[in-house]
This record gives sequence, C-alpha cells and structure tokens, in this order.
Amino acid sequence: MALLNILTFPDPFLRQKAVPVTDFNTELKKLVKDMLETMYDAPGVGLAANQVGVAKQVIVIDVDYDVAGEDEDSRELRNQNPKVIINPKILKKDGATVFKEGCLSVPGFTEEVSRAKHIELEFYDENGKKQNLETDGLLAIAIQHEMDHLDGKLFIDRLSISKKNLIKSKIKKERNTKFERSRFHVEL
Repeated sequence: MALLNILTFPDPFLRQKAVPVTDFNTELKKLVKDMLETMYDAPGVGLAANQVGVAKQVIVIDVDYDVAGEDEDSRELRNQNPKVIINPKILKKDGATVFKEGCLSVPGFTEEVSRAKHIELEFYDENGKKQNLETDGLLAIAIQHEMDHLDGKLFIDRLSISKKNLIKSKIKKERNTKFERSRFHVEL
C-alpha cells in the first residue's frame, strides 16, 4: 500500500467527471487499498478516486472509525468500518438535512451544506458484486459529498455565490502568499 497525493482546489483534475469502472481486477483492489490508507492518514471520512488523480467512479468511506493517540507515532485507528462504493447510482433520495462539511481537497474550510437526509443507493463492491444500501445520517451525507466529486463538483459549488467567492479568494491569497514566501527564500 502507498499513500496517494490528494489534489487540492483549484487543480483542474478535480473538475473532471469520473468514468465507470469496467475491470474489477487487482489494479482496482490496489487503488482501493491505497485510497483507504490515504483517507485514514489524512484523516478524512471519505475519498473519491478523482481526488487522487484517477478518473474512475471509486469511493471509499468510513464514518465509524476514530483515532487514539496524540502524535503520529502512537496514533491508532479503532472501530474501522470501511465501505467501498464503485459506480454508484442514487435510486431514491428524500428529506433534507444541513451539515457542516469539509473536504480533503479544500483543506481548512468548512461550511454548512444542504443534502438529502435519506438515500437508497445501488453500487458495486471491489469484487464486482452489485450491492444496495439504504442509509441516512453522516453516511448518506458522505456518500453524496463523494458522489459530487465523481461529477467534478466540490462542496463549495453548493454554497451561495458570495460564500463560494470568499473561499476562492482566501485560497488564492494563501497560494500567492506561499509563492511569495518560497520565492523570497530562493532569492536568499
């Protein structure tokens, strides 16, 4: 297993639509393992393949785990319950809920996002077996969030124009500041 690089906004790859998986092979299983390791290391509760530069409809999610230990050397994951969701399709959704979301591809920002409260989902596992899932709560929110990634969308796209523009300008300012600092150090 290997840690993958998580792409961050405004990387244009994040705007690509992912394509369905057609080969359920060892390469796919390795991708799933690497994505899970990357998600847990980040740490996050979900990760879509296009967040790590792979334009395939693959999602990993774990809303149940917790982390024990203060520093990286003593860190221990507990209560892991990973879900692998490939080629997902929402069959039904109803209700509405608002949840303060963040994203590994938009680090440092959280905002309230409205999502369906309850979803019914059809997908495949990493072995190519068709699955159905009916869920609500954090798992339903996380699935919808990650499915947005597969469509080339970020949670900030669901915000008002003013909130979205504020986050974009803060990210741009932060990137420019980092660039200026790195340029300054190179010139010394």
